[in-house]
Amino acid sequence: MKQSKQLLLANRAWAVELTDENADFFSRSVAGQKPEFMWIGCSGSRVSPEQKTQSLPGRMVIHSNIANLVNPEDLNLMSTLQHAVDVLAVPNIIVCGHHGCGGIKTTLSGSATGPVKRWLEPAHAALCDHADEVHALPEGEAQVNRLVEVNVRDQLINLARTDTVQAAFARGQDLTLYGWVYDIRDGLLKPLMEIDRHTALDQVGRPEPVLTV
Repeated sequence: MKQSKQLLLANRAWAVELTDENADFFSRSVAGQKPEFMWIGCSGSRVSPEQKTQSLPGRMVIHSNIANLVNPEDLNLMSTLQHAVDVLAVPNIIVCGHHGCGGIKTTLSGSATGPVKRWLEPAHAALCDHADEVHALPEGEAQVNRLVEVNVRDQLINLARTDTVQAAFARGQDLTLYGWVYDIRDGLLKPLMEIDRHTALDQVGRPEPVLTV
């Protein structure tokens, strides 16, 4: 059987299971959505955000890109963010990195070329900003882990400084930003930091390490 056909059969089984449990599940989905979270994570195939958090469909707006970057020039992310905050009034946004991130490894090695090199410029900026700490660690996993963490920190600040988030903070909208990392070795999400409208962004320090070697 072709793998694509297996996906279609699995989809049919999934839809039947959901409607067996709740007959109006899809009719309620058509009527509208009110997600509680926006998730900005890394592109990957290991485990989806819904699986990691056991979230039902409709609970999360999900955006994925290599190395979970928040780049104001990324119209895909900026438009998704604007819709999530201004239209859906999502109260929580998570930037989540992960242990062993390929984009972070590539940033450290300097081996990227072409579009990937251009895409990873914000991650390279994070490496430059935290080079003293990252390069003081043993080469290999320790450096990758710490750059994963400080990259989440820097992307969360980038997120907080976007026009969309700043406007939401200014009008007193209920909105909190969270920086997490996912440890693929034990399956656990590990909180690093959070930001709300009262946070002084120029005073945000480096988070304590949570990805132990």
